[in-house]
Amino acid sequence: MAQLPRIYLVNWFRKSAGRDFLWPRVLKWIFERCEGTAKAVETPIGRLSAEGELDLAGLDVSEEDLAELLHVDAEGWLADVLGMREYYEQFGSRMPPELRAELEALEQRLKSSAD
Repeated sequence: MAQLPRIYLVNWFRKSAGRDFLWPRVLKWIFERCEGTAKAVETPIGRLSAEGELDLAGLDVSEEDLAELLHVDAEGWLADVLGMREYYEQFGSRMPPELRAELEALEQRLKSSAD
């Protein structure tokens, strides 16, 4: 049986409060995840790098920026879910029900984590 590809979502343009890009070698971690050598933690939005798993050698990444990078803002994501739902509506019955179900599941995970 063919192995399905893994899907990763990365916000390449996420910035710190100081307006610096927060992306530290996430591709290396993704490849290590595919190889089964890097650890992750479950979050409402999927798996994120476990503490100490991102290779930060030679990078000037503060603990605060790293914490911000790995933080899941449930309220912000819930606001995005509303926008996604509105976007889906323009497709009407052409929208695959599986995508709607994924969006509903995401919303429920986010609401559960916000409690």
